[in-house]
Amino acid sequence: MPLLSQKKILPYLALAVGVLALGISPLFAKWSDASGPVFSVYRMLAAAVVLLPFFIRSQKQTPTRITGWLLIFPILGGLANALDLSVFFTAIRYTRVASATLLNNTAPIWVALVAWLFFKEKLKGTFWVGLFVALIGAAVVLGSDFILHPDLNIGNLLALLSSLFYASYYLATQQGRRRLNAIQYTYLMTLSSGAFNLLFTILFQLPLTGFNLRTYLASVGSGVVTQSMGFLALSYALGHLSASTVSPTMLFQPVLTALLAIPLFGELLQPGQWIGGLATLGGIFLVNRSLDTSREPAQPAAEAVLEENFSQDGGSPLRGS
Repeated sequence: MPLLSQKKILPYLALAVGVLALGISPLFAKWSDASGPVFSVYRMLAAAVVLLPFFIRSQKQTPTRITGWLLIFPILGGLANALDLSVFFTAIRYTRVASATLLNNTAPIWVALVAWLFFKEKLKGTFWVGLFVALIGAAVVLGSDFILHPDLNIGNLLALLSSLFYASYYLATQQGRRRLNAIQYTYLMTLSSGAFNLLFTILFQLPLTGFNLRTYLASVGSGVVTQSMGFLALSYALGHLSASTVSPTMLFQPVLTALLAIPLFGELLQPGQWIGGLATLGGIFLVNRSLDTSREPAQPAAEAVLEENFSQDGGSPLRGS
């Protein structure tokens, strides 16, 4: 009986850890004085070190010859991830953490629209209602920021742009996870993302050193807590819970971020921003709900690889903002 209870509790505990890890991710970036690409370089380096033992274990238990064509999707996912994080972490420097996180999490909407326009995927009426509500809510958030600061808020625009890269990451990962297990894909994508971020720093001649200790700790903390622990916890949860349970729960991430930003950074939200934010979350919930009920459940990949540590997911695209 205790074992049965533990099996029931652990997935929900892992889900809570995952939401918390993703929720504090933007706060790490806010504590950093480094630019978005530089912050991401250190984040990916830390994550690569943490994930390496899991990758080696995965290769031993489910050996896969990772040839050239199998690297296409981790490379594309890494590029999208690098652009997403670089732009998103830059956006946080110019706008409220809550606003940036909320706008970044509109990515599922763009994914569904791409699937509808280019892959002819049928979308339910619930999706269109959710899209309308989410866009109205986002407009209220943007409008509230404009009233408080009547100038072009580059931070909000960058956050919205990052959501498009986030959506691109989702699409690339969806294909890559059909060929590689979660740890294999995540590790290769992490290396790819780190390499692209390093390329960005070189192209834009951004300094990689000379920061205060807090910046380095925030970057490494983001890699260990969010990129590694957060992903693994969510992968475990997705291996035992349905997507219809996980997706709505993930909406607590931007809410948690907004709440933590109040005491940590003094970012008080106006009533209009709360209303717009809740409307956007409600719209995203409807979008996720419509997609979850219109797709066949994914078949889980080889569970044995991470059963002792973190279970395999059935195709999770999560990357942790």
